Amino acid sequence: MTAEMIDKLALLHIKNKKLLVAVEKGKNIFYMPGGKRKIGESDIQALSREIKEELSVDILPETIKYYRTFKAQAHGKPIGTEVKMTCYTGEFKGVPNPSGEIENLLWIASEDIKQATPMGRLVLASLKQETLID
Repeated sequence: MTAEMIDKLALLHIKNKKLLVAVEKGKNIFYMPGGKRKIGESDIQALSREIKEELSVDILPETIKYYRTFKAQAHGKPIGTEVKMTCYTGEFKGVPNPSGEIENLLWIASEDIKQATPMGRLVLASLKQETLID
């Protein structure tokens, strides 16, 4: 049996050595804003749409830079279901506000790794190692 692979995109928005993360309604774990692409969308188109839906801000396309692609066990899915998350850094105009399924936005550092999904742990460890976050 072939394991399922979930393909996602995420925005790593860092300010003052803290990473902006989202918390879904009714959940106590955070994740990086972003989501899945729709058929025919490029990474940038999908990321822009997802950030608008989740944070109510417009990403500035000229600031988007590829960071890294991570693979990990998908949180809350059967063992063997992996998520591949292509991460980009970037800026947006406006003040982010949670919308849709997002209940809250937090600025976190590597010390908050306990509340992260397996994917979140990989991303936080990478950002900390590169001294992009505290």
